[in-house]
Amino acid sequence: MEIRCALPQDIRELLHCLKIRSKYAVLLVFIISLVIIEKENNFISRVSDKLKQSPQALAEANSTEVSPALAENGSLASLQELDAAFSQMRKHLYNITLQLAGDGDPGPRRHVLLMATTRTGSSFVGEFFNQQGSIFYLFEPLWHVEKTVTFLPGGASAVGSALVYRDVLKQLLLCDLYILENFISPAPEGHLTPFLFRRGSSRSLCEDPVCTPSTKKVFEKYYCKNRRCGPLNITLAAEACRRKQHVALKTVRIRQLEFLQPLVEDPRLDLRIIQLVRDPRAVLASRMVAFSGKYETWKKWASEGEAPLREEEVQRLRGNCESIRVSAELGLRRPGWLRGHYMLVRYEDVARAPLQKAREMYRFAGLPLTPQVEEWIGKNTQAPRDGNGVYSTCKNSSEQFDKWRFSMPFKLAQVVQDACAPAMQLFGYKLASSPAALANRSFSLLEEAQPAWVT
Repeated sequence: MEIRCALPQDIRELLHCLKIRSKYAVLLVFIISLVIIEKENNFISRVSDKLKQSPQALAEANSTEVSPALAENGSLASLQELDAAFSQMRKHLYNITLQLAGDGDPGPRRHVLLMATTRTGSSFVGEFFNQQGSIFYLFEPLWHVEKTVTFLPGGASAVGSALVYRDVLKQLLLCDLYILENFISPAPEGHLTPFLFRRGSSRSLCEDPVCTPSTKKVFEKYYCKNRRCGPLNITLAAEACRRKQHVALKTVRIRQLEFLQPLVEDPRLDLRIIQLVRDPRAVLASRMVAFSGKYETWKKWASEGEAPLREEEVQRLRGNCESIRVSAELGLRRPGWLRGHYMLVRYEDVARAPLQKAREMYRFAGLPLTPQVEEWIGKNTQAPRDGNGVYSTCKNSSEQFDKWRFSMPFKLAQVVQDACAPAMQLFGYKLASSPAALANRSFSLLEEAQPAWVT
């Protein structure tokens, strides 16, 4: 195709001209970028090799006397400057190609991790990102890892599980969905599976072209809710992930924030971590309903007092609160690697002002809050009554977030307060001193959120 404009004097004018004149300019820009990066890389390699020579060799080559200390320091400084310049140029060119490839200015690719524990409202908050059309959203993909790889709690096994979760998470954020084939049971055949956990909770997996025609006599254990789709084609899903501008994932299976440092520092990712917490008294009350069989001892002790509350149960509760607190304290200390990549959010604040908190989370992530997300929040936070099911995301959020306090026995609240006091103090949850205080709606159990929680 003929380009009629005169050859500009610099690359910025060239890119602007190509963007205006032809859709084929995108391909040309990628080629130009690759050529420049390759040449710069070769140049840096040659300079780096030369700078890595011993001071004596450099002196002999230049027929001058060089101080070893000065040569060593000069080499290090030069390498650092070249590496920084190269990284900046590569990022600039990458952003330019993204802008030319899309409609308008989509901005850089973001990766969002919603980090929570069970029954903290993570399914509800995750929908804030699931409803944004330019985000590829995955709901609890690490569920398959937990079901396949068995680790004992505590010690080296806990570290091992965290490392496996982290490595799988990294591949998923990079759109390598094939990593899940090692954990899905039964194993996918030809990259097809009807067994991806809660597929219907990820809009991107139920849209065209990922939603293939349904297949007769194929049992879909996890299916799309609003339309019929065939078994999930993991190849199509991975391609859809790469086409989307951003990636978001929510999980309740990663609690150790420190293990995520390699992901935050990975140059291929721009990871923003949102840690969602909730009053541990409300969490326990919700778990006793959602996971009734696992909390029989708690229920019997609270209602009848017949069975004693086992110490290991209390220790497990204390351990959960401590792992959440330790991660939050790390994030709030603002270490250099995490600065600008961590945000702490309380579920209660989201429930009271969902649209405001959605705007804050999107602003932190560097993403645009679309009208579709705002509309979903309006429809699903003003429901006359909560939706059916323990995983429902349709609720009157401003009225239901603290209803647990009117049904929880005070002695049960006391156990939680004793076990989780440090975490509750950090997150601004007030202790109830009596049954009357617990059931008194005029007595707020919530302190004001701190601006420092966005780091």
